[in-house]
Amino acid sequence: MTPQSSLAPARPPEAHAAHATALDDRSKAIIEQLQQDGRRSFSAIARAVGLSEAAVRQRVTKLLEDDVVKVVAVTNPMQLGFPRQAMVHVKTGADLTGTADRLAEIPEVDYCVVVAGEWDVLVEVVCEDDLHLLDVITAIRTTEGVTQTQTLTYLSLRKQEYDWGTR
Repeated sequence: MTPQSSLAPARPPEAHAAHATALDDRSKAIIEQLQQDGRRSFSAIARAVGLSEAAVRQRVTKLLEDDVVKVVAVTNPMQLGFPRQAMVHVKTGADLTGTADRLAEIPEVDYCVVVAGEWDVLVEVVCEDDLHLLDVITAIRTTEGVTQTQTLTYLSLRKQEYDWGTR
């Protein structure tokens, strides 16, 4: 028996750290084009990166299939009637990932990540108002495995970018 198996249950293969997909400069350039405008045509991207339209289409399809990119409409929560946002720090019991998965199922949670440090999980929530936030915090605190929380309410969003990762 290895030391790991005596201390913790074996992790399924998908739980191991993901390996980054090797991207060449042209694939990175395609991603940068999509980050600027996710609706940009394959022909416009092809002109910008020096490939044929068919090659761009093939590369974008592969990037999507490999979960390297996901093309979505990024919304402004304030404009959609969700002005109350918060980051909730969560401490858990022994079932760290199971608790994180349960927290991720809460509809108002838009970001959930397991972290190292004083806290175990960080959860970002988007709510309609303070009463809605109170309901969501109650749902988080009563989630199986949660032992403690600390809520940081956002007062003013100063920057939110999604154009990282290719440089």
